[in-house]
Amino acid sequence: MGIITYRDFNTDEAKKWFPISLLLIGMIYTSTKAIQYLSIPVYTIFKNLTIILIAYGEVLWFGGSVTSMALFSFGLMVLSSVIAAWADIQHALKESYGGALGLGHGTEAASVGSAGDAVAAAKISTLNAGYVWMLVNCLCTATYILSMRKRIKLTNFKDFDTMFYNNLLSIPVLVACSLFLESWTTSNLELNFPAAHRGPIVASMILSGLSSLFISYTSAWCVRVTSSTTYSMVGALNKLPIALSGLVFFDTPVTVGSVGAIGVGFVSGIVFAVAKMRQGKGTQGGSAQGTSKPILPTVSASSQSMRDSLKS
Repeated sequence: MGIITYRDFNTDEAKKWFPISLLLIGMIYTSTKAIQYLSIPVYTIFKNLTIILIAYGEVLWFGGSVTSMALFSFGLMVLSSVIAAWADIQHALKESYGGALGLGHGTEAASVGSAGDAVAAAKISTLNAGYVWMLVNCLCTATYILSMRKRIKLTNFKDFDTMFYNNLLSIPVLVACSLFLESWTTSNLELNFPAAHRGPIVASMILSGLSSLFISYTSAWCVRVTSSTTYSMVGALNKLPIALSGLVFFDTPVTVGSVGAIGVGFVSGIVFAVAKMRQGKGTQGGSAQGTSKPILPTVSASSQSMRDSLKS
């Protein structure tokens, strides 16, 4: 019918796209590891820090610019992450030492205090592991999005081309990792797919797979027609409802810090959206007069060489 069209498989293009697919797999894996140790709101808020990495990656790779208002929105994102981390650590310490409060003095209080120290150390160690995985995830995500945009520009890939190569090259690696690294014993399958809930679990997995196809296509389209920074900011804004759902539907503690961090993150998204609109109007106005004056422009040697290669 011609509704879905994409290029024929090309070995040379596949070799060049394969590192991007590996970054996609790394992004997915580190994301699951980070959320294993962190609560959903904290994970979501820290994910917003990727936007800063992407924004300055665009300055270096594509000769973009960062306005003062955009810088202010980045500052709000960092502030929201600091508030979230502080609230998370405070809650862990409160839970650990809460039982030791009001217990008198002497040997009993000392033993309870030692137990509280051990519990607090274990919880903070878990949080630190989550923060490390989150840092690696931010780096993988930023590198993946920037590399994908650069490769799309160099190869003139369309949306279905990007979707085709991303999924085709990722599936063999994921299958191999699953076969060699996961436990396929009967007991483990029974644990992960209990008979009472097997049907809904399989249906959810199929629905998730179908949804990922639409996510892959729309992500490629958004990166191609806008910018990596705009794409990541839209992704950050649609994660704020997820952070709220973590407070409502899961056992995530509702604290002033967690709610405040979500609120600051939401405000940072609004500020960034306003900054992009003002920057767009300024660029259009400058183009109409024959000049365009973006604030804080920076063009790197790598972005200039890429432009020269596209012209040739």
